Amino acid sequence: MQMPQIDFARPRSRFQSWVTAKQASASKKSARFRAGDHSRPLGAWPGQAVTQARQAPQSETSTGVAVGSGAILCLPMGSLEQHGPHLPLHTDTVLAEAFTAALVARWGETYDLWQLPALPIGLSREHAWASGTVSLSVATMTALLRELAGAIARTFPARNLVVINGHGGNRGLLETLVREIAGDFGLNICAMHLGAMISPPGGGNSIEIHGGKDETSAMLALAPELVRQERMADSRPPADRAAVRTLILDPATSWPWRSDDPRIADRGVIGDAPAASVEHGRAIVARAVEAAGAVLAQFAQPRK
Repeated sequence: MQMPQIDFARPRSRFQSWVTAKQASASKKSARFRAGDHSRPLGAWPGQAVTQARQAPQSETSTGVAVGSGAILCLPMGSLEQHGPHLPLHTDTVLAEAFTAALVARWGETYDLWQLPALPIGLSREHAWASGTVSLSVATMTALLRELAGAIARTFPARNLVVINGHGGNRGLLETLVREIAGDFGLNICAMHLGAMISPPGGGNSIEIHGGKDETSAMLALAPELVRQERMADSRPPADRAAVRTLILDPATSWPWRSDDPRIADRGVIGDAPAASVEHGRAIVARAVEAAGAVLAQFAQPRK
């Protein structure tokens, strides 16, 4: 599946039309890439040809012309890990790239956004028990991001970089590295954490950590052809909500929790996947895209 190209001359309110068009296009596709179906190579997942008008230029001669010093480079970052029986291994990367494309569609001209290719593998040791999960070490991921930041600082006139992080397991390292990268390479950098944007803390009694209602709904809105809807009912919400709050959500303590712990997960899912819907997905994605505008506006503020 290839996302429809976005016309930046259209009014910003056409974001919902883009989501609807994407779903209509997806419904016509018979080829599916799903968890456990390796008929297509993992690197060829749908969505790579996104927002062509504002992808970072590939030629040396065009870079300085198209991307100015005030531009904001947007780097999607995901993972390759189990997401339960109903979602594919690369769910976080799909969402990170699709959400970045939505940001560029909504805010691209306002803040001069440019989308970079996605980083498809992150820190996923909490899912290491499941086949298909691939994780970098902390040392390797640190080195990779530092090398990438240095290259961006050398080769682009832009000094603004936002990481669109689709995987919660990347967050801890990113919180440390943004300070290091800012100091060592002179980049204005921040990381947006998609999981927290679509499932904000304190969102009532629901427990939405991994592969549940919110993440599945976002996939139904942005990449419905990748969701095994007939398998959404295979998992149940966490059996012990108190254990989830203690092991995962307690801000005062960090535990090395795993998604095969039956107290907090069922079939690798930590959330209520059967409750997912495309309508909920559209609503939470649209809300997150709008909220991101305030984050992007911060790049125009003076920095010490």
